[in-house]
Amino acid sequence: MMNFIRRRIHKRKALIGGIATVLALGTGLSFATAASASSRPCPTNQVKPTIVLVHGGWDNSSGWNAVIDKLQDRGYPVIAPANPLRDLASDSAYIHSVLQTISGPIVLVGHSYGGAVITNAAVGVPNVKALVYVTGWALDKGDSIATLITKFPGSMIGPETTIGRPYPLPDGSNGRTCI
Repeated sequence: MMNFIRRRIHKRKALIGGIATVLALGTGLSFATAASASSRPCPTNQVKPTIVLVHGGWDNSSGWNAVIDKLQDRGYPVIAPANPLRDLASDSAYIHSVLQTISGPIVLVGHSYGGAVITNAAVGVPNVKALVYVTGWALDKGDSIATLITKFPGSMIGPETTIGRPYPLPDGSNGRTCI
């Protein structure tokens, strides 16, 4: 149990360090690592970007709670919207609509399936300054997660391991999500 907790703490510190590095490179902030960020304040004359954290499949926004706390401790505005987990197009459209409500620079972070969502959601939002993929899907134009999963043998994700569930669409028809 202690090894599991240590790994989670280590991963959390690495994630915070990675986001801090992206912030330093992408937004001109004056710190280079998470460790130095906690001991050196950021310049007050610069607008800090809003960090938008998008969770992956089979998850929810609460998975970001520890990351949110650390980023807010450093003075960053943070939003972790609920990714609806319906399909890539509608999930991306929803996150895109959230991004359009934010003024100022945005750093968009996606975990796993959330990586594919942020790739699409950022299109046409000029104040998105950086995309951060946390073991995320960074799809090329024309790629789909299903195509990539089946391209490499041995995946534990696929039609054999998922259950389709219908959900209502605004037009009265049903969509289908896999869980």
